[in-house]
Amino acid sequence: MHLDGVTIAPGSRFHFDLNLFDLNGNTVAYLVLAFAQLAREGLGPRRGRVDLTAVWQLDGNGEPSVALYDRRSLLLRQSAPPLELSLEPSLEPVTRLRLQFLTPTEFKSAQQIGDRPDFGVLGARARDRVSTLRELYGPDPLDIDFRAFGERAAQVRMTHCEIRHVDVARRSSRTGQTHPIGGFMGEAEYEGDLTEFVPYLRAAQWTGIGRQTVWGKGQIAVVEF
Repeated sequence: MHLDGVTIAPGSRFHFDLNLFDLNGNTVAYLVLAFAQLAREGLGPRRGRVDLTAVWQLDGNGEPSVALYDRRSLLLRQSAPPLELSLEPSLEPVTRLRLQFLTPTEFKSAQQIGDRPDFGVLGARARDRVSTLRELYGPDPLDIDFRAFGERAAQVRMTHCEIRHVDVARRSSRTGQTHPIGGFMGEAEYEGDLTEFVPYLRAAQWTGIGRQTVWGKGQIAVVEF
């Protein structure tokens, strides 16, 4: 989101994050090679030429922790242990939290797009995103009672909501087609028995939540208070 609408001056540096849901460590090496080639061919509407200088694996706080590639020393690490996120609730109860919706977010429920981040739908979508990724790239889907999880999430109350709806679209340079990727942004506060949901929401900071997360939608931040 920090690169949205930004023009990079010649000689300047920029970075972006990519979340890779794959337990095969060799995939990182192929991604480095692919992005190095893409950079040489050009990025953005005018295909500006860039150099890929470094690739880092982030820790649980989003800080660089392991160097995967360094152009200066020609370092290319073939594999690194993946970041592991526990879904076990903490021993300390959580009864209040604030969620920040940093990029356009949309939730679909009962075949309709919701206009408010009610926690019942939000918690269910965070659960579903994690479970789907585990099924596609991990050992198996979540082994939990999905219905009971959703019923408990629906008991959490939203006490404050300050959101705005934004209209955003992306245009495919390959097909020329335009796709709407808007949604709501802002923040909301919740109260209730939130302890079991916090690990899922922290995971959602990496996985995204809601519709079209592969296009950057549904990026959130969790604030406990």
